[in-house]
Amino acid sequence: MSQRKNVLVFRALPPDLLERIAQRHTVTVADPRRAEELPRFLAALPTAQGLIGSSFKLDAAALERAPALEVISSISVGVDNYDLPYLEQRGVMLCHTPGVLTETTADTLFALILCASRRLVEVANLVREGRWVRNIGEDLFGWDVHGKTLGILGFGRIGQALARRAALGFNMRVLYHDPHAVQVAELAGQATQLPMDDVLRRADIVALTLPLTDATRGLMGAREFGLMKPGALFVNGARGGLVQEDALLHALDHGSLRAAALDVFATEPLPQDSPLRTHPRVTPLPHIGSATHETRRAMAELATDNLLMALDGQRPACALLPRR
Repeated sequence: MSQRKNVLVFRALPPDLLERIAQRHTVTVADPRRAEELPRFLAALPTAQGLIGSSFKLDAAALERAPALEVISSISVGVDNYDLPYLEQRGVMLCHTPGVLTETTADTLFALILCASRRLVEVANLVREGRWVRNIGEDLFGWDVHGKTLGILGFGRIGQALARRAALGFNMRVLYHDPHAVQVAELAGQATQLPMDDVLRRADIVALTLPLTDATRGLMGAREFGLMKPGALFVNGARGGLVQEDALLHALDHGSLRAAALDVFATEPLPQDSPLRTHPRVTPLPHIGSATHETRRAMAELATDNLLMALDGQRPACALLPRR
């Protein structure tokens, strides 16, 4: 039996998983996003040897308050909330939860494509608000998805899952940009790797499935939106920081971009005064990419496995840091 260590849980876990950790370690539960719990979170940091949670920024200043820290187990795939160089320098292990949310997130992305293309939210509100009094006219018609060209920026697990839905389910041509050519047997002859500018110029729908890094931050700006086809649809289900939101709004209001469907934003929750919240050609979602009961459970289970293995001195398969 390994030595009991101090674990700080900073995002709610299912009770049985919390109990699983508590059987082996001393647990403090404190969600720093709640003002009333922040003092308990800060008080627990100095002795915490393991952290498990998500959706909270842990920069170098916060991490310096945890000198005993051995591992962070993030209940997420993205790790942009953590200061990676600082963790690497200190030798703190960082684990994440890839794979288990791939299909669910791809479902969300394709749902965004369908919703925005067919204007489903807009016409559903027409019915809800009692404004459906006659057959709709051309001013509320949508656009077909089947047979169109989908451009995907980033062709990892989620990008490939989105491509399968498009090519195999909707007879769409898939173009993708990624630093590496990716061979997917199911997509043989149906997904073409191109430079990013060519994807932007040729796609009817452009979707982002990239991680947020120093190299990709602000990737989509005025130049990139200007390259897109007249009447194109833009979809972001990755990270809000990939997009220069002022440039996106300008492309919607003054350029040729037809619509945008967004599950992520530069600031979350989306500020009340953000023009994206009420823009008539934006379909906004509250960052629900992986938000199903089944997937969030699977993510929490994997994160718990990662934490316990790391505290036992093992290296989980899902460890990103320290680099080997």
